[in-house]
Amino acid sequence: MNKSIVFCKLILLVFCLPIAAQNTLTISDGSNFEAQDFYPKFSWDTTPMYYMFGDQERVLHTKEVKHIAARTDFICIEKSHGLKQLGAAELGAKHDVAAFKKVKPDMKVLFYFNSAYAWPFTSYSKNFTQEKIDQHPELKKFLIIDPETKELAHRRNTFFFDVLNPEFRDWWVNTVAKGVAFSEADGAFIDQMHGFYWLRKDKSEDVQKAMGEMMSALKEKLGPNKILLGNNAQEKIAEYVFPAVDAIMFEHYKNEFLSKERLMKDWKDMLRIAKAGKISIFRIGVEYSDEAKNNKDYYKGRKRNEQLAKLSKEKLEYYHACYLIGAQPYSYFQYGWGWQLAHGSLLDYPELQKPLGAPKGAFVRTSLDVWEFTREFEHASVWVNTETGKAKISWKK
Repeated sequence: MNKSIVFCKLILLVFCLPIAAQNTLTISDGSNFEAQDFYPKFSWDTTPMYYMFGDQERVLHTKEVKHIAARTDFICIEKSHGLKQLGAAELGAKHDVAAFKKVKPDMKVLFYFNSAYAWPFTSYSKNFTQEKIDQHPELKKFLIIDPETKELAHRRNTFFFDVLNPEFRDWWVNTVAKGVAFSEADGAFIDQMHGFYWLRKDKSEDVQKAMGEMMSALKEKLGPNKILLGNNAQEKIAEYVFPAVDAIMFEHYKNEFLSKERLMKDWKDMLRIAKAGKISIFRIGVEYSDEAKNNKDYYKGRKRNEQLAKLSKEKLEYYHACYLIGAQPYSYFQYGWGWQLAHGSLLDYPELQKPLGAPKGAFVRTSLDVWEFTREFEHASVWVNTETGKAKISWKK
């Protein structure tokens, strides 16, 4: 072999080895994370963030797109986005998928759909309303009948899908796939995967199996290069849903989900999910903190967003630390106080933009009889006590 060719190969090898090492993502147990090609970009440079938002009144302004795109590569457009301006939520999603791709072509943007509540925000689901449903018997048969009233079950006039109906499952899979294709999204966020099993306790196992079948069918329909994100897919239904999804959100939608025991479970689940090569999202809603729960001023009135914005900044260090203790490769942090655009997505949190660096290992529990944990990152030292709700992140210069 020509000596010059051998020399060039050696030079390439020397320079490529550090790059390969940098691109290797190590799980806290020492194993490597196996990312899929269609996953979003992931980096420990700053806190890995996921954003999810919607504005029923309108689509985003350019400055809002740029603000969010500067902070993340991974988002979801919420269920009623752009409805009043454009007439249907899939139009709002399509508009802002294009807007984000223009600013950041590699951005991964998900289309929202619910698997339990029949939200009437898309053109595909607009007839699931009290005024229209009787005119559409082909859709009405997809809904759950309240076992007590014998009428259509609903929550504030939003009907419930019946996952036990195989015709519904076919319609739902095709509908979600249609929304993803039309909006040119990179996959789907699926909410509420419980199937209202508590309304049919005698068929609870059947409901869970049916939901798993539906999610598997959707993953197949979407194709191998689309992301399927399931909300709370680590919960009761996980046995059947987990194999189908690529990503899982831990939505802390009740105050008790922020207990010390629950946070410990989250950290174990984040490790388990990473070892399976899947994405996790640690979502905190500060509206479920003790301060908000015990103070009606955080919930009502014109100053609601102002109050919760202030609370979110006060609580950020603690919740940020709770995420960092358990974070794995492709674990993302989502923070705010709801799902609307005005609920935190446009707020500036400087701490989340500070240099973080990769974790140096797993978290350490300081003692088995206390709920105190520490973890070291390249540019930060994290300490948290999940019993007292105190934390400290020390940023290294």
